[in-house]
Amino acid sequence: MSAIPKTPQPKPVLADVQTLRDEARRHVEEGAVTERYCADRDKVLEMLNEALATELVCVLRYRHDYFVARGLKGKVAAGEFLEHANEEMAHADQIAERIMQLGGEPNFNPSGLVDRSHSEYRLGTTLQEMIRENLVAERIAIDSYRQMVQYLGNDDPTTRRMLEEILATEEEHADDLADLLQDSAGSSVS
Repeated sequence: MSAIPKTPQPKPVLADVQTLRDEARRHVEEGAVTERYCADRDKVLEMLNEALATELVCVLRYRHDYFVARGLKGKVAAGEFLEHANEEMAHADQIAERIMQLGGEPNFNPSGLVDRSHSEYRLGTTLQEMIRENLVAERIAIDSYRQMVQYLGNDDPTTRRMLEEILATEEEHADDLADLLQDSAGSSVS
């Protein structure tokens, strides 16, 4: 049985220099969003504001757990919680900046923050429960970012790359938390 040769996809036509220059001057007030932006900007802005809310909820949960975790194993976990909180805040800043680049407005309004977030604000009462709740949130973020990356495809490569970088960090967080969960079996908050 012979393999069926794939039909090569036609290469996109490159615009000449004068066309690029002319197009850059049209709608110049739209900043980074040019006429060749292919994604549904409203949908992308909605997605990014949901991602922003998710990151902010994670920052708040991690900060809470950082301050509440006690005991020998709790100190190790607290250090991890603080590191993750800071990285999640950096993600929120990146996302907010991208929203601005796309001509939107980042929604930092605390009213409805949890409703906009993909993850929940659930707190554990033991160290193991804290770790577990943060791990669940990371797993939600991982699947959310994967779906966003797939949705964007090549329509918005800049946003896609940003989300891929955030996704990689969220996967590292999940690995860290899975290790902590295994190490914390039987620990309490204080």
